[in-house]
Amino acid sequence: MIRDRAFYKYFGILVISLAFQNLLVYSVNLADNLMLGAYSETALSGSALCNQIQFLLQMLVVGAGEGAVVLGSQYWGKGKLEPIPHIIGVTLRFGVGMAAVMFVFALVMPGQLLGLLTNDQAVIAEGVRYLRIICFTYLIFTATNILTASLRSIGIVSIGYIISAATLVINICLNYCLIYGNFGFPELGIRGAAFATLVSRCAELLIVIIYLKYREHKLNLTLKKLININSSYIKDYVHVSFPVLLNQAQWGIAQMIQTAILGHLGAAAIAANSIATIVFQVISVVAYGAASASGMTIGRTIGEGSMEKLHEMVHTLQVIFITIGIVSGSLIFLIRGPILSFYHISSEAHQLALQFMSVLAVTTVGTSYQMACDNGIIRGGGDTSFSMKMNTVSMWGIVVPLSAIAAFVLKCPPMAVFFFLKSDQLYKTIPVVIHLRKWNWVKQVTRAEI
Repeated sequence: MIRDRAFYKYFGILVISLAFQNLLVYSVNLADNLMLGAYSETALSGSALCNQIQFLLQMLVVGAGEGAVVLGSQYWGKGKLEPIPHIIGVTLRFGVGMAAVMFVFALVMPGQLLGLLTNDQAVIAEGVRYLRIICFTYLIFTATNILTASLRSIGIVSIGYIISAATLVINICLNYCLIYGNFGFPELGIRGAAFATLVSRCAELLIVIIYLKYREHKLNLTLKKLININSSYIKDYVHVSFPVLLNQAQWGIAQMIQTAILGHLGAAAIAANSIATIVFQVISVVAYGAASASGMTIGRTIGEGSMEKLHEMVHTLQVIFITIGIVSGSLIFLIRGPILSFYHISSEAHQLALQFMSVLAVTTVGTSYQMACDNGIIRGGGDTSFSMKMNTVSMWGIVVPLSAIAAFVLKCPPMAVFFFLKSDQLYKTIPVVIHLRKWNWVKQVTRAEI
């Protein structure tokens, strides 16, 4: 274990900052979830299906942004900031291009997309009302998140929770006015939640632009710098990012398929999954913050050439991840009852949500360890292909077929199906541990001549 108190102070502040940012982001989703859950179970289920499309976009954006973080943090460790604006410019081109494709599909064929996830026509109708508005946030969301991820590569994390705090306040206030029709506003139901999110996303991007123009002085990013890039960095970016993008894309698609499996078990299962998932996301912010912080720390350490520190650091981080997992899982189990008291849902959905959160209380321990080791240590070390290979085999060879058989052939109860869907969070710890101990994930991805 590392005995240097300065490391724990630095890492702790980084984790808390990133966790707080994630907490604010997921609190926006939780606010939507709670307010729509109190309004109508059908509205909650409809928005939950649309959020799976948003989740696919989010995974693609994370994949695009992680390439910038891996490259940027290693250049930062070298003390070389000149290449980073070029890398950010490349990242924005890839991210915004993918978002534009998803925007067109969501705008032109919302009913067909949602019909893949459920056969409940009432839920689809509500979802279409939501998706036709929320799809206009896709390009804005992508630009904002790629810019904040890129700034994270050079240690700037405060802008993230400034953005998220503003979004949370705006979103909750507008939800209260537009979903229920308070303060003289029209009662728009699920469409009100979509409008509230659209306004919030616009505010996010505006804050980032103001921050880059007046407060950020390390990179001095301008629109001209982001447009006039050195195209030679495209090859570097693609080499690092393509495996991450492919992994995130298949993960997002797999999550949509998992939602479709539960969606064909009924509206109650959709609502219960939505509630359990958002509770997990809120509680696991520390685990995801630790993963991001470790990726930045590992990347910077390799960039600095401090290889002798790496063994101690990796061992220490693994202990931290396991501890976070045990605490997070216990908390999910303890708060599941009180959280559900805020929802006006059927008794069937209530019971399923309790069961789903019990499953997550166990699998969260595995998630906190293997996800943080994989997306943090291994990816931060420069190995961006391991996760893609592992998740390809796991998701398409085990989780999806096993869960589909359980749901549609064996007719297992929803709780059993949900466990099969989340089981990979436990067994993936085995290949992660094996790969960590090989130490062949340590790679220099920056240019030696810079």
